[in-house]
Amino acid sequence: MKLTLQQVSVARKNRNLLDRVDLTLDAGQLLALVGPNGAGKTTLLRAVLGLVMTDSGEVRLGDSAVSALDPRQRAARVAWLPQHSNGGEELSALEVVVAARFRFDEPFGKSAAEAQRALQRVGVAEVAERALGTLSGGERQRVALAALLAQAAPILLVDEPANHLDPAQQIDVYRLLGELWREGKSIVLVTHDINLLRHLGDAPKVRVAGLSGGKLSFEAVLTSERLPAQLGELFGVHMRELSLDGQRVLLPERPQ
Repeated sequence: MKLTLQQVSVARKNRNLLDRVDLTLDAGQLLALVGPNGAGKTTLLRAVLGLVMTDSGEVRLGDSAVSALDPRQRAARVAWLPQHSNGGEELSALEVVVAARFRFDEPFGKSAAEAQRALQRVGVAEVAERALGTLSGGERQRVALAALLAQAAPILLVDEPANHLDPAQQIDVYRLLGELWREGKSIVLVTHDINLLRHLGDAPKVRVAGLSGGKLSFEAVLTSERLPAQLGELFGVHMRELSLDGQRVLLPERPQ
C-alpha cells in the first residue's frame, strides 16, 4: 500500500511543526527518518496516523485520505510503534497484544493465537501471562513490537524501536524489521542511530530522509557517498567514516 504526504503542514502556537512536506513511500519500501530533536519526526508519524490535524495538504493511505477513514479502517492500513507507551500496567502482555487485533472480527481464541505467535517472533513468549507493569523496559518494548506485528497492517511506523534495549537486542530488532520489510511491509523508521540501519540488510535500498525545522532537507540511500556530509549538516557535526567488516560506520565529531 502506498503512503503519500502532499504539501503537509502542521502548526501549533505559531510554530511550524511540519512545513509543506512532500513524501511518497511505495509498497514494500523502507524509509529511515532522521533529524535533531524537535525536527518534526514524531509529528509526521502522528499526521500519517490521523492523530493530528493538518493545517494544509493531505495524507493518503492507498487511495484514501487518512481523514476520511474511521479508526478500524486506519488500523487496517497502518500500525504504530510509539517512542513511549503508557498505560495498561495491570494487563498481561498477551492481553496487550490481543488488543492490537481490535480491527478484526474474530473469536478471542484466534486473536490470542496470533498474539502468542507475535510474542514468540519477538522473543518474549515467556512473559505472555505477566502483567505489563512487572516487565523490564526492554521486555515492554518487545511486547509493543509484538502488538505492532499482531495488527497485521501493511504499513508500519516505528519511532525509535531500539529504546530501552541492550545492544544485542537492538540488533535483533533491526534485523526483525529488515525481515518484515523483505516480506513486503512498508516501513517508516525514526532513528537517531544511523549505524543501526546497516542491520536491516539491503543497504542500497534503505532510503534515508533528513528532517529539520519541519522541512525535509535531503533524501538519499544509505550507501550514498553524500550521506555523511548531509547528516553532518543536519546535526551540526562532522561525520567521520570508518569501515567495519566492509560496511561503513559513521561517527559524529564536534567541529573544533
